Amino acid sequence: MEFISSFLQQAITFFAIMDPIGISALALSLLSTNITKTEITTVARKSTLTIIIAFFVVLITGDLILKIFGIDENSLKVMGGIVLILMAISMVNGSAEKNQKQIGKNNEELSVIPIGIPIAFGTGLFTTIIIFKHQAETFLDILSITFAFCINALIFFLILKNSIYIKKYLGLTGQNIITKLMGLIVGAIAVQFIVSGIVTLAKGYI
Repeated sequence: MEFISSFLQQAITFFAIMDPIGISALALSLLSTNITKTEITTVARKSTLTIIIAFFVVLITGDLILKIFGIDENSLKVMGGIVLILMAISMVNGSAEKNQKQIGKNNEELSVIPIGIPIAFGTGLFTTIIIFKHQAETFLDILSITFAFCINALIFFLILKNSIYIKKYLGLTGQNIITKLMGLIVGAIAVQFIVSGIVTLAKGYI
């Protein structure tokens, strides 16, 4: 039961931070206006592969990065929470960059950078993965994090692959509403990270 609870929390967190529907709208603004279904499927596949590789790199090397720089887990929680709050404010205000035309690049080149990294897999996911890993106590916990992310990677692939149809169905207003709702969820998660980190750090000084 605890495994399912942790998995659901992690899956929802990853989904809110990644905001695949919002990213699909941004991706379409970067890609060619006359992109075909086959081309966007290729872009979706490469972008998804990029974020999965990035996830495992962070999951495996995240601890090493913290040790090298001597960063405390709770300090990362607070800083990660601040990063997520800034991201949430941007999502709610709709001030995220929506027009980042990459002149001279074809659709497939854009699938890795900037769509895969840093748009889909940015600092928010980076810090969240490390925080979740530090909270993990058993192999099952690591498995839960991995499964939660991979489920979201699949959702990301399916949404990006069908983003042309989603845009027609939801329209710009619908996509903006969903992004704002995800922003509220990300903000709430960020507050939890910050409070948890500050409380634990404070106990060490009392």
